[in-house]
Amino acid sequence: MAEKIATMIAAMSTWSANTSQKFQFCALPTAAPMAAATMPTSIVRKQPRGWLFGTTIRATAPMMSPIKIAEKKPLNCMGDILAYRRTVVGKGSQKDPRAVVDAVAFGPSDVLADRDPRDTSTAPGGRDEAEAATALLVPELTSMQERLYAEGVGGGQRSLLLLLQGMDTSGKDGTVRRVVGAMNPAGVRITSFKKPTAEELAHDFLWRVDNALPEPGTVGVFNRSHYEDVLVVRVHDLVPESEWSTRYDRINEFEHRVVDAGTHIVKVMLHISKDEQKKRLGDRLADPSKYWKYNAGDLTERAFWDDYQAAYQDALARCSTDSAPWYVVPADHKWYRDWVVANLLVCAMRDLNPVYPPADFDVAEQRRLVAALD
Repeated sequence: MAEKIATMIAAMSTWSANTSQKFQFCALPTAAPMAAATMPTSIVRKQPRGWLFGTTIRATAPMMSPIKIAEKKPLNCMGDILAYRRTVVGKGSQKDPRAVVDAVAFGPSDVLADRDPRDTSTAPGGRDEAEAATALLVPELTSMQERLYAEGVGGGQRSLLLLLQGMDTSGKDGTVRRVVGAMNPAGVRITSFKKPTAEELAHDFLWRVDNALPEPGTVGVFNRSHYEDVLVVRVHDLVPESEWSTRYDRINEFEHRVVDAGTHIVKVMLHISKDEQKKRLGDRLADPSKYWKYNAGDLTERAFWDDYQAAYQDALARCSTDSAPWYVVPADHKWYRDWVVANLLVCAMRDLNPVYPPADFDVAEQRRLVAALD
């Protein structure tokens, strides 16, 4: 089987060269309780200096350690893969996810201006090491997601909600694509909150959020959220201060209820600098393939930068609670942002510790029936 896999990779590499498409291949370890003899091998579509897990081929082969192929390294044979695994993945050390989480936690007395958007202090080395270390987290994350989904199918009521906030160009879509994209989409629900519709405006500001909460067993992702109603609403005076100033307590009460009902909430502010935002806006204008991502309205919002920072400070400080704390993730470096968010999700899954449900049928009898099949 190992020879077949090597042949497949060589064939795909040849096809890749002939079609001007670049691919990475990443062998990932199985995670308990999967059998040690099963090795999931992922074919990974090349992203600029990143990782995104796509088509999965399962094969029976000896266990392999996770590997990452460098952007500039040609993928010619399994020997190249093994050599690169030794030189890159072996560098640095895998951090305890809890230590990473603690480093970005934001409490009521913390100050946003004291957080450096360029910080990379919890990374296990430089960019290559961090990207490889991020990939090492994926098997555990996907295994626990499967257990959470199975738990929901079996009648469990728990779920996970990742809430993403940040200034324009902070990388909310990129985080979803590059980190959440590693999970099985069947168990993920992504909701992007845009300008409220007429129907939504006819209800309380939490109505549309309540309707989008993840179902039991699933992972929900909010790209923006109910916090827009104490951010943009406040900055642009869309409702009186007497109204938006009461929403912090209402948000805390709402989130407490959601957590009590079984949803683990991970609230992330992707923190970028003003200089980095300018650079990303310029990058979008420099590349015709990114014109669709450019919004002239972002320039208008940028003029309110200081007002938004003040609004974020209050939202973070007043709504970071024991049941639903905030995490401020330095996001000037996309690779570091991905590393931190992956650690946040792994920690959240470990806290949930989902379990496979027991069989609701007579296992011995079903085995007998299957064995008797023609």
